[in-house]
Amino acid sequence: MNILVCDVGGTSVKILLTGETQRRKAPSGPEMKAEDMVATVKELAEGWTWDAVSIGFPGPVIHGRIMSEPSNLGKGWIAFDFEEAFGCPVRIVNDAAMQALGSYHGGRMLFMGLGTGLGTAMIVDGILQPMEAGHLPYRDGKTYEDFVGKRGYKELGKKKWHSAVIDVITQFKRALEPDYIVVGGGNVKKFDASDLPEYCEIGANANAFTGGFRLWEDRMPHGIAVSGSTSESS
Repeated sequence: MNILVCDVGGTSVKILLTGETQRRKAPSGPEMKAEDMVATVKELAEGWTWDAVSIGFPGPVIHGRIMSEPSNLGKGWIAFDFEEAFGCPVRIVNDAAMQALGSYHGGRMLFMGLGTGLGTAMIVDGILQPMEAGHLPYRDGKTYEDFVGKRGYKELGKKKWHSAVIDVITQFKRALEPDYIVVGGGNVKKFDASDLPEYCEIGANANAFTGGFRLWEDRMPHGIAVSGSTSESS
């Protein structure tokens, strides 16, 4: 089965098809509505054919349904019929959860995605739990996401932003007790592996696509279970 994976972010949409090695990418941004994303993906995917679609969405998704409009994109995402728009089965998960699926290699893993915001998800002994921890209050009346997301980087500068990220990682490690933390997302490139605590791994961008492909596997590696986190849209 050919699967088209769409990784939707606040600054770009990235896609990859089963068997292809080069992803394709286009800008997104605060004006992009759901139908705009579909049109962009179809244009990007010219020459490709697929049987199913996986979508990583930058917001809460429960049982394959988008629960709120994204903060960094346009409107019209809730109740949008992606299956009708793409003409095939579609599975949707939170974008951090999709990267987490592609990053997991056993035990208790916390995924932290440093991008436009802060994406979080845990997999504990193969059970995926999407999270919205980045929206919890941190300090000075701001959230974790306000400090370690794109806006925080611009306001703090690289050195102070680095310190904030390490502090957030340390707090999450203490509170959630994962065996390891995978730090991914577009801004992880601002770190070297030696900058992070020893229990951290730097996640590869390709992990999001690996996670998207895994959504359609009948028996996924490491016993990952996603039945409670994703379903075909309807």
